Amino acid sequence: MTMVGLFWITTDEVYVGAPPGTDGLGARLTEKGVEADGAGVHRTWAWEQLRSATVEGALVRSASRRRLTLAMEVVLTAAMGGTAEPEPMLLRLETVTGVEELTVYASAAGAYEQEEFDLSQRLLARFVEGAESPRTLMAWSGEAGDTNLKPSERRALLRKWTGG
Repeated sequence: MTMVGLFWITTDEVYVGAPPGTDGLGARLTEKGVEADGAGVHRTWAWEQLRSATVEGALVRSASRRRLTLAMEVVLTAAMGGTAEPEPMLLRLETVTGVEELTVYASAAGAYEQEEFDLSQRLLARFVEGAESPRTLMAWSGEAGDTNLKPSERRALLRKWTGG
């Protein structure tokens, strides 16, 4: 498992944010489209059905504030006696028939860096356009294995996957 931008990537799955927790909320990206479970209902949207897919409500900060903010979050979380709950975000899917909003949870500790967030949004757009597939991310994960990437390495991967 590796986190790159807004994505949680394994050799078999790609999620927007974290994989589903005990409440079952999450959104998996497949070669065919988006799958979501919640309230006991499994739903799917083919990429061809989507006009857009964007993430809203994610905590985002500039790279210069990242270190200070993360350090403060760790101290405050420890002082409160436990780990922080993951932050909820919305995966907003615009379909030919309307808008669907799916609750997903952030996989980042704290906030996402602005550039990673922006590149992740571009990658979601490429999935919708058919210019890229989540299979590329899974193939990369199979080669890379479980690894913690530096922010510069995550941005480089996102640039590669977005063609930029």
